[in-house]
Amino acid sequence: MLKKIATAAGVLLLSALAACGGQAPAGSGTGALTLGFAQVGAESGWRTANTKSIQEAAQAAGVVLKFSDAQQKQENQIKAIRSYIQQKVDVIAFSPVVETGWDTVLLEAKRAGIPVILTDRAVDSEDTSLYRTFLGSDFVEEGRKAGAWLVANSTGPVSVVELQGTTGAAPAIDRKKGFEEKIAARPDIKVVASQTGDFTRSGGKQVMEAMLKSTPDIDVVYAHNDDMGLGAIEAVKAAGKVPGRDIRVITVDGVRDGMQALANGEIDFIVECNPLLGKQLMDLAKKVKAGESVPQRVVTEETTFTREQAKAALPSRQY
Repeated sequence: MLKKIATAAGVLLLSALAACGGQAPAGSGTGALTLGFAQVGAESGWRTANTKSIQEAAQAAGVVLKFSDAQQKQENQIKAIRSYIQQKVDVIAFSPVVETGWDTVLLEAKRAGIPVILTDRAVDSEDTSLYRTFLGSDFVEEGRKAGAWLVANSTGPVSVVELQGTTGAAPAIDRKKGFEEKIAARPDIKVVASQTGDFTRSGGKQVMEAMLKSTPDIDVVYAHNDDMGLGAIEAVKAAGKVPGRDIRVITVDGVRDGMQALANGEIDFIVECNPLLGKQLMDLAKKVKAGESVPQRVVTEETTFTREQAKAALPSRQY
């Protein structure tokens, strides 16, 4: 009888400890997939929309989401990934702050038998077995679209200043590369200054303020995201110039604030980068957990916007 009482008490104690966790752990018998997601941060309107999409899609799909904000620091993402490995989540997904320096932690996940999905940004690694798939945009193609528009919509010499994203980040590297590929056909289009604004509005403003002082004749701003472009617009206005007239502005993303500036005539052209990756991520997570084959690269569908197209799209814009 004493043995039966002790056994029953042990069962009750284990049940109480499980309940205190707030959500059932992976493999607890609930059947729910547990996804550990390490986000870059909240540096822009695009990133905020991306986070919201992932959180809402996880809830809709019945996925237990463990979420962390790296505040744009690689060391924070690595700590989060190692924490997810210790917690034995079913799948790990993350949007890497920079391209390099991931092999060690990804190998740890692989050895633990936890599949990894890259979202939005790629990693620079020779060992592609360290992750199952990469879901996101073609950043080089986004840069090409921006460059192609400028080539088609300019004549004579053009001086361009470039506001780059976070140094070492895949979109910063690739959007620069694609843009340069297209303007190479026009030697009279020259990038006269290029500096990182770290994908933030404040960074874009500060860099543009400095560029307006150091570079007297600026015809075009090419910003790697809307937020930096919007910051640059503030600096252009403060300098007594009219954005969209005295200095043309090209950006990438297509968030609501950027689209509104485009509709208002302050931005001239936007290349879309869709942040609403949540549903696709949940679908991929379930497939890799089930051992199903998935493409190693899943490219999101995106478009471009002129002023009239922005006006038409704004009423139904989700982000």
